[in-house]
Amino acid sequence: MADFEIGLNAAESDNFTTALREWRPLAEQGLADAQNGLGTLFYNGDGVSQDYSEAEMWYRKAADNGDANAQYHLGLVYREGFGVDQDYVEAVKWFLRAAERGHTKAQLSLSFMYSNGQGVDEDSNEAVRWCLEAAEQGDAGAQYILGSMYDIGQNITQDYEEAAYWYQEAAEQGDADAQYALGLMYNKGKGVTKDHKEAAKWARKSAEQGDA
Repeated sequence: MADFEIGLNAAESDNFTTALREWRPLAEQGLADAQNGLGTLFYNGDGVSQDYSEAEMWYRKAADNGDANAQYHLGLVYREGFGVDQDYVEAVKWFLRAAERGHTKAQLSLSFMYSNGQGVDEDSNEAVRWCLEAAEQGDAGAQYILGSMYDIGQNITQDYEEAAYWYQEAAEQGDADAQYALGLMYNKGKGVTKDHKEAAKWARKSAEQGDA
């Protein structure tokens, strides 16, 4: 009998042949997690020939079943035009469905769409709102971007203290960009008390991760 968890463990170990064997029958039976997993195998060409059209089909099945990961992935497919005609409006639709279910990457993607006016009217308030949603859920990438928004005053009133706060949140999770940015804040005394030792500490953490 097919087992989703066996397939998941196999995929995480790069044993995509086993993942495919376990997930395909479950996907055909309508299990959304397996449909999303199968879509990702075809999207990346893992254990199968890369096939964006096949990926889109499985993502859509899972997305229609309410799977937030698949809804996010379907949004990516339409945003990039992989296996389908590029369609920002359709991308926003699927990002929004996933975002409303708390999917942080979808929330961040939706923030970008509002910031750039792709598929929706450009709206700085919505861009900040969705980035904040993801940041407050602990997404390090969103925390860094929100810090950047406050740092340069993009879509929001410039506020160095808020910038430093969000950089710190992301930096403590190991985000190299945030570590570098936080180092600069301490070096210049922006939003924090100037402290060259702290600046060096965070710059070193970023450097040790390979940030040139």
